Amino acid sequence: MAMSLRRAALALGLLAAAWPAAQAQSGDVARGRGLFESRCGGCHSLDDDRVGPALGNVVGRAAGKKADFAYSAALAAATHVWTPEKLQAWLTDPEALVPGQAMGYRLSEAADRRDVVAFLQSLATGQPAR
Repeated sequence: MAMSLRRAALALGLLAAAWPAAQAQSGDVARGRGLFESRCGGCHSLDDDRVGPALGNVVGRAAGKKADFAYSAALAAATHVWTPEKLQAWLTDPEALVPGQAMGYRLSEAADRRDVVAFLQSLATGQPAR
């Protein structure tokens, strides 16, 4: 009986640890692609730097450290890595995440943020939009 309880607790702990990644993946990748193109594409592309840095490989990248891009001093000094959770926070309120940064845009709808992050995460995991 005690072994079963330990196994259940271990399984529950593993599920809890995986929950944030599962939440980020729960967005609509295809919708996220369209939102990225319509809302983010004016300043960002997937492959080339524009006003903002290329975002095709942003998930897992150190914030403000992409070579050959001139970041604001605040973002260049950032110490986090772009995880799905950090991207959610960034798209919610960039200034709250990195005070003094230069991006003056946010996605006000939680579903939009979730879908854009799911799209960006799909690029990192090799899961194409459907």
